[in-house]
Amino acid sequence: MPIAPFPHAGEIAALATASCWVVAVMAFESAGRRIGSLSLNLIRLLIALLLLTVFSAVTRGVPLPLDASPHAWAWLGLSGLVGFTLGDLCLFRAFVVLGGRLSSLVMALVPLFTTLFGWLVLGEMLTPTDLSGMLLVVCGVAFVVLERTMDANGARRHVSVRGVLLALGGALGQALGLVLSKHGMEDYDAFAATQIRVISGAAGFAVLFVFIGWWPRALAALRNRSGLGFAALGACFGPFLGVGLSLVAVKYTQTGVAATLMALLPVLIIPPSIFIRRERITPRAVAGAVVAVFGAALLFV
Repeated sequence: MPIAPFPHAGEIAALATASCWVVAVMAFESAGRRIGSLSLNLIRLLIALLLLTVFSAVTRGVPLPLDASPHAWAWLGLSGLVGFTLGDLCLFRAFVVLGGRLSSLVMALVPLFTTLFGWLVLGEMLTPTDLSGMLLVVCGVAFVVLERTMDANGARRHVSVRGVLLALGGALGQALGLVLSKHGMEDYDAFAATQIRVISGAAGFAVLFVFIGWWPRALAALRNRSGLGFAALGACFGPFLGVGLSLVAVKYTQTGVAATLMALLPVLIIPPSIFIRRERITPRAVAGAVVAVFGAALLFV
C-alpha cells in the first residue's frame, strides 16, 4: 500500500466521498424524474468524463490517461464495467422494483463484500478494532434504513425477491469494482484511474443502448435542460469528485475500511433531508446515526 501523504488520508477521503454522494444522490433523484434513470446513467458518465478530462489536463498536463500501463487499463477498465455498467444498472433498477430505502439497506452489505473481495484478491487483513467499527457502522446504517420499511397503515411492505437480487447485484458490483480499482491503480493517479473507469463504464452503456434500442430516448433526454442541470450537478459530485476520492481512499487504506466509511451515506443524508426536504426524522434514525458514527470513529483509531 502506498505511503499516505498524512495520517488517515484514506479514511478522510472515504468520508469526503460519502459527503459528495449525498449531493449526487439528491441531484440524481431530481434528474431521474426528468430524463429517466437509464438515460441518466450514460449522461452522467459523459459529463463526468468531460470534467475529468479538463481536470487531468490542468493538473497533470495530460488530458487523457494515455500514460497508463496495460495493467492499469485492463483492471481499471474491468472495474468500470463491473462497477458502473453492471453494478449501477442493477442498482438503479432496484430503486424502481424494490424502492430506495430497502435498496439502501441491501447496499449496506457493500463493506462486507468489499472486505471479502479485498481478502481474496488483495490479501488484505483487518484488525479487531477495524472489524468492530465496521460492524457498528453496518448495524447503525441498517437501523436507520429499516426504520421506514412500514407502509402508512403500519404493515410491512411486500419485499420483491427480484428487487433484492437486483440490489445484491448492485452491491456486489460496487464492492468488486472498488477492489479491482485498487488492484489496477497501484501508484497511478486516482483521478486518471477514475477516467479509465468512466470511459469503460460509458462504453458499456453505449453498447447496451445499441442492443436495447435506447439511443433515441437518450438523445431526447439531452433536450431537457433542467434534467441536464441536475445531471451535471450529480456528475460533478458523483462520478467525478466522489469516485475520484473513493479511489484515493482505497489507495491509502484497506478497501473494507474505505467502503464502510462510504456506507455512511444514509446517515449523512439525514441533515439535508431535514433542512431541504423538510422530512421528519425519528429518534430511531438518530440513534442509528449515533451508532454508525461511533463505529466510523473506531476506524480512525
